[in-house]
Amino acid sequence: MSEPASTPVRIQVVDDEPQIRRFLDISLRAQGYQVDLAENGRQGLEQIALHQPDLVVLDIGLPDIDGHAVLHELRQWSNVPVIMLTVRSGEAEKVAALDAGANDYVTKPFGTEELMARIRSLLRARVRQEGDAGTFDDGHLHIDPSKREVRVAGELITLTRKEYALLQLLARNPGRVVTQPQILREVWGVSHEHDTHYIRILVAKLRQKIGDDAVAPRYIVTEPGVGLKLVALPEPGPG
Repeated sequence: MSEPASTPVRIQVVDDEPQIRRFLDISLRAQGYQVDLAENGRQGLEQIALHQPDLVVLDIGLPDIDGHAVLHELRQWSNVPVIMLTVRSGEAEKVAALDAGANDYVTKPFGTEELMARIRSLLRARVRQEGDAGTFDDGHLHIDPSKREVRVAGELITLTRKEYALLQLLARNPGRVVTQPQILREVWGVSHEHDTHYIRILVAKLRQKIGDDAVAPRYIVTEPGVGLKLVALPEPGPG
C-alpha cells in the first residue's frame, strides 16, 4: 500500500535499553511522529538507510558499535539531524559528539518535554536551512517540501516514501545530473550503491504518477550510465 505524499515526520530511535525504546516510542507517537526502533548500531544504520527518517535519536552506549561510530558512518551518506543520548554528562563527551556531526545532545535521564522541544527545534532548523531547496512549481507539477506534498495539475498525488525521496533529491538539484551512486546512497543506503536496477524501477513508477513520458520526458531526464536530472520543459503542443 502506498504512503501518502504528505507523510508524518519519521523518527528513528537507536537505543539498546528496552524501557527507553518503549518510553520514546509511546512519547513520540503521542506527538504524532512515526517511529522506528533499533536496539543496536548496525540495525539502526540499516533502518535509517531503509526508512530515510527525518531525525535520529541515537544512544552512544550501544552493544555492538558505539554511537560515535554509528554517527561517523551515517555522516558518510546522510545529513539527517541526530540527537545523541548518553548517561555521560562530561563536556568532552558532548564536544566529541557535536564535532562528529551530532546536532544536539541530551543526557540521561531526561524529561519528555525537554527532548520534544529539542526535536521540534531541530526540525524547524532543518526546514529553515533547506529554505526553498526542493521546491518546484512550473504551473503543472508542484513540489512543496515544507508540507511534503506533490501536486499534478492541482491534484494531490500519492507517493511512496522512496518515490518522494527520489523526486525531492532531484528537485534539490534542478537541472543538474544527480549520479546513480548518489541516488542509491541517499534513497537506499550505502549497501546498495551498485543496484542500479532499483533506480529504473522507481523512476518508472514515479514517471507514471507525475505523468512523465520516458520516451519524451518533460521532467525526469535520464543521462545513460550517469544519472538523472529534473528539468522543466514546456508541454508539447498538439500535432
